[in-house]
Amino acid sequence: MELPEGVRAATPEDVPDILRLIRELAIYEREPDAVATTEDELQTWLFGPDAVASVLVAELGGRAVGIALWFRTYSTWTGVPGIHLEDLFVEPEHRGSGLGKALLAGLARIAVSRGYARLEWAVLDWNEPSIAFYEALGARPMKEWSTYRLAGADLEALGGP
Repeated sequence: MELPEGVRAATPEDVPDILRLIRELAIYEREPDAVATTEDELQTWLFGPDAVASVLVAELGGRAVGIALWFRTYSTWTGVPGIHLEDLFVEPEHRGSGLGKALLAGLARIAVSRGYARLEWAVLDWNEPSIAFYEALGARPMKEWSTYRLAGADLEALGGP
């Protein structure tokens, strides 16, 4: 399966750029201090023997300027896997260049080629430019669904002894 021009699968050598772009995304999403992950953790969870996620990289002139970090999901209703897009980010100066669409098209190609049923992600309610971009591609919000998260002390309390 061929990916769109300017998009490729990440390699372990991309980890410093992946972390840089994750940090830039956190700044864009108004959470500049929220990124706790390290290069070692990214190496482990993206490229180690028990890898749980994958990344597509968008490049211009040999430089990583965007990422799509994703993982496989499973739908009991469709009976087949899908893709959850965790992070999509293109550096601000390269937005409008088609790289964001190319990253999403790359994920869609992966899904279609593997027989997956869905490509899903979350977007912050205030992020109107991204919402407009996604809807222009044909994506629709799942208005009847709300995302819940259990983390930190509450996760420890529930999952502890």
